[in-house]
Amino acid sequence: MALVGLLESLLTATIVDEMTETKSSKNREVRGQGIANFVNGLFGGMGGCAMIGQSVINVKSGGRGRLSTFTAGAFLAILLLLFSGVVKQVPMGALVGVMFMVCIGTFDWSSIKNITRVPRAEAFVMIVTVAIVVYTHDLSIGVMVGVVLSVLHFGWKQTKIRVQASQEQGQKVYRVHGPFFFGSSSRFVDEFDAEADPKEITIDFGGSHIWDNTAVVAIGKLKFKYAKLGKTVHLRGLNEESTRILERSGFATAGGHGS
Repeated sequence: MALVGLLESLLTATIVDEMTETKSSKNREVRGQGIANFVNGLFGGMGGCAMIGQSVINVKSGGRGRLSTFTAGAFLAILLLLFSGVVKQVPMGALVGVMFMVCIGTFDWSSIKNITRVPRAEAFVMIVTVAIVVYTHDLSIGVMVGVVLSVLHFGWKQTKIRVQASQEQGQKVYRVHGPFFFGSSSRFVDEFDAEADPKEITIDFGGSHIWDNTAVVAIGKLKFKYAKLGKTVHLRGLNEESTRILERSGFATAGGHGS
């Protein structure tokens, strides 16, 4: 419940920021909501969060400052405490009609037309997330599935490491481009031809970054493979963090180079 409330509040804050062309403090929003719900729970109350529909209608009606949100909350409290009997008389059909109008007014209809312009993977994640929320009536499940799918897609894209071979001053140089981690380590090793390469080669990591120990192990296996054939591998172009990772693993990379 806390996760769903935080997600909806952050989404609401982002939408309101875009509509009012202002910038809000998301950390302050999260802290305030957490403290308020904690205190509210001590009195047996239900947790609450920002509501996208109510906030959008508030902004479209001219509300820009804190007084508008305070007035909405105060008026709701008065209705519940003093006029609950009257509120109970409102037909459910009328409330459904109001919610339909809220949905029509707050939905971004241009997103349907623009969905063909965004990458297919992103469009797929959005459609699946909406479908799961509608089917399960649970925003947290839909958001969780959407986050997992986005992470998997991002990880898949990052595995596409590129290794380009060229000749420099009579020496063969392999240039590595893209993040180098466990997901791209096997493809990295497959890009080299140890038997056909000369006695010495250089691997340039100027366009890459070493992220984890699996990448270090892959470099070690590659160096060992060349060493068995009596050949030497030199490393260059390592940034500071990549050099530190290699040094902790026992590689001699002083000055960003290694052999």
